[in-house]
Amino acid sequence: MSETQEKTSKPTDPLEPFRAMRDIYLDAMAKSMVEAVNTDAYAQATGAMLDGYLAASAPMREALDKSMIKALQQLSLPSRQEVAALAERFTNVEMRLDDMDAKLDAIEKFLRAAAHPPEPPARKDSASGAVKDPPHPRGSASVASARRPRRRIGRRNTPR
Repeated sequence: MSETQEKTSKPTDPLEPFRAMRDIYLDAMAKSMVEAVNTDAYAQATGAMLDGYLAASAPMREALDKSMIKALQQLSLPSRQEVAALAERFTNVEMRLDDMDAKLDAIEKFLRAAAHPPEPPARKDSASGAVKDPPHPRGSASVASARRPRRRIGRRNTPR
């Protein structure tokens, strides 16, 4: 045999016609199923079947839920409802903490502004032209020394 005959000749596959028939069959079935599923009658039939299933399985589900709750109580484990309630309470606590944090930040900002008021602009001495520092608002004492000591709240500061 020559090389050209080897390249042009294909090995024959006896199953190729069956594969082609299978592909045509699957395409036809897919098209007919899509048409059947997209009808109102199919939707109503499926809805009725699901309603029947849910009605039949409701007592079984309730019995399973009750037995699960009893088993969890016996094992001292929380149920799904108890875990959900705890999660909700933790969320509320977290939100309150965030609110308190924001309020404390505002108080801290206010106290810093009160402890360090803005200084008035420097004045020039009219005679010499030199810049003078403004007088301290509390005289010669510094702000830190003029503060009162903090009082502790608790048993130690109660009168004896």
